[in-house]
Amino acid sequence: MRTAATADGSQAEPKTEPRPLSSTLLETRVIAVLRAADARYLRPAAEVLAEEGVRSMEVTLTTAGGVAAIAELAAALGEDAEVGAGTVLSVPDLDAVIEAGARYVVTPHTDPELIRAAVARGVPIVPGGLTPTELHTGRAAGASAVKLFPASAVGPGYVRDLHGPFPALPVIPSGGVDRATCGDWIRVGCPAVSMGGPLLGDALKGGDLGELRERAREVVRNVSEAAREVSGG
Repeated sequence: MRTAATADGSQAEPKTEPRPLSSTLLETRVIAVLRAADARYLRPAAEVLAEEGVRSMEVTLTTAGGVAAIAELAAALGEDAEVGAGTVLSVPDLDAVIEAGARYVVTPHTDPELIRAAVARGVPIVPGGLTPTELHTGRAAGASAVKLFPASAVGPGYVRDLHGPFPALPVIPSGGVDRATCGDWIRVGCPAVSMGGPLLGDALKGGDLGELRERAREVVRNVSEAAREVSGG
C-alpha cells in the first residue's frame, strides 16, 4: 500500500495494488461460466469440470439465487477449484459475493469505481469491454485482467492488434469462444479463455454429464497444446 501527496501537500487516499490472477487460472487457463435457471445443476457440472482440469468457475448473478449458489458451490468444491462471481454490476453486488466466498469477480462492463472498490477489498476483478478505450480504462483502474466481450465480434487477431499499443494488456476473451479454436486465443497471448455454452452445453439444464466431460477434455487439450506452443515446451 502507498500514499501520494496532493497538490497542497496533504496525503491522498492510500492506493492498493490490484490482485493478480490466481495460480489456478494461470495454470488451467479456462474459466467456465455457469449460468443456470436451476441452481441444483451447478454442483454436478462443476465437479465434472474440476475433475477434467477446468478448475475456475464463474457463477453469474443471473443464476437463480446466485449469491447463495456461490456460497454453496465454494463450500462443496473446497480447494479443488476456485469459485468466482460474474455479472457483478455494483459495489453492493461486489460486497455480497465476497461475503459469499467468491475468489474473483467479473463484470460485463467497465466501471472504474467498481474496479477500484474490488482492488481496495483485495479481490481480483476482470471487467468487460470491447474497444481499446474500455479495455485500457479497466486495466488502468486496477483490473487484474480485462474481459474482451463479446469476443465473437472480433476474433483472436484483435488481441494481436491490441498488443501493439498495449503489449502487456492481459485479455481474457468471453462470449463466442468455441472448443475447436479456443487455443488460438492462447496463441495470441491471452492468459485464459472464458467459456459458457460451447463448454457447458445443456449440462446446467440436466443434460448428459458424460458429454460435458468430453467437451471439457477437448477444451483442456486444445488450450494446453496452445500453451505449450507459446512456452516452447
